[in-house]
Amino acid sequence: MKSDNELKTKAYQAVKNSQDKVRQDPYRLHYHIMPSVGLLNDPNGFVYYQGKYHLFYQWNPFGTNHSSKFWGHFSSKNLVDWHEEPIALAPSSWFDKNGCYSGSAIVHEDQLYLFYTGNVRDENGDRETYQCLAISSDGVNFDKKGPVVQLPNGYTAHFRDPKVWKHEEKWYMIIGAQTEQVTGTVVLYESIDLISWRFLGPITERQDFGYMWECPDLFSLNDKDVLLFSPQGIEPEGYHYQNIYQSGYFVGKLDYQEVSYQHGRFEEIDRGFDFYAPQTTVDNKGRRLMFGWMGVPEENEQDHPTISHHWIHALTMPRQLELKDGKLFQHPVEELVNLRKEAVIYSDVVIKGEKIQMPRVNGNAVELFLEVKENASRQFSVSFGNNTQVLFDQENKLVTLKRKSMKSNQLEKRQCHLNDFKNVRIFLDASSIEIFINGGEEVFTTRIFDDVKNDSIYFHSTGKMIIDINKWELKQV
Repeated sequence: MKSDNELKTKAYQAVKNSQDKVRQDPYRLHYHIMPSVGLLNDPNGFVYYQGKYHLFYQWNPFGTNHSSKFWGHFSSKNLVDWHEEPIALAPSSWFDKNGCYSGSAIVHEDQLYLFYTGNVRDENGDRETYQCLAISSDGVNFDKKGPVVQLPNGYTAHFRDPKVWKHEEKWYMIIGAQTEQVTGTVVLYESIDLISWRFLGPITERQDFGYMWECPDLFSLNDKDVLLFSPQGIEPEGYHYQNIYQSGYFVGKLDYQEVSYQHGRFEEIDRGFDFYAPQTTVDNKGRRLMFGWMGVPEENEQDHPTISHHWIHALTMPRQLELKDGKLFQHPVEELVNLRKEAVIYSDVVIKGEKIQMPRVNGNAVELFLEVKENASRQFSVSFGNNTQVLFDQENKLVTLKRKSMKSNQLEKRQCHLNDFKNVRIFLDASSIEIFINGGEEVFTTRIFDDVKNDSIYFHSTGKMIIDINKWELKQV
């Protein structure tokens, strides 16, 4: 087994060896967090500490597959300009030698605590799992303390992704789990010192809702407890559950004494092709903020065109969460206005059943805000380049996102119901699009791999519409 320093040195060398190839990729994003090389997946350890936002992420610096997981690390003072920090965790110990898997961070006595899953394979290839702790006094250098939670009886080794928070005088941890009956659930632990943890049991179990629940996150909004997680093994149902794995939430109330979580139905948090493993934190302004992975495990990953340039995947933009009538709304954080360059504004644009293109409303790193002033049209669409389109169908109360498939080059779509179309805010970034409809009531997150030289944006309606159009070029960070 290589030492911590040896593994980190090897990772930095991998970055150096491939950085020229990576930079040549026209699909590199302008204002999103990406890996310097290799594979990025789950956001981890999102926390506000010592005047900065710290965001860690799963990272394989040696290839574009899901092996050799490190924790990469970025920090920012403003959620816009991100600085790449030294590698936080490397799979260098007996308890994490096959991967430092996902987890979370908390601040305690001005120290930063990282909780993560150590993945181990024995000589027969069988999985072992340990929930581990690492501590830092400067937010950069981490001292591994080893396992603090072992696998309890009744669960398989698919037991991972600890999220920790404080409630009243105790610390609590939830972990995504799979029972020996191969059903997904979330289990709860408690502690008074962050070192010794007592198993309390599952907070909710549904025999009919997938075989594994990953990346759980529990937080309070409006006196409700929101359980955010990513279930695997859900069959498609109408417009729902169209990706191989899902991300969504329950809204309810956790009874810490009874170890019971009473909740409503599962709601998907994103309707696009590429969203998974979201994680939240509360910042110094009291906001509940979230990042997601702009990808889905095993979802045509081998077909991503960026692989030929030695990298794959990115994170979403940071979003603020708000709970309204039992539904999570997502808003791009207010700091993102600092990405804007000169505005292009058109008021009361009339579209009468034709396809139009407005002067200077184009680009592949742009923010677009459209507000409906009058709508007598059955359908309205916005098209980007050759193959990407968002379509609002007023007659059938439906919104559709279309893109070119990475696998077949044919058009594919994701859809959801929408009672009324009032406005839409769209962030386009070379090979990604994030769409926030009606102030974040519905959100679509998707990677798009089209002709980057075609940066046109078209508007089309089947009848008369009047809209305001606001467009900003966005700077590269």
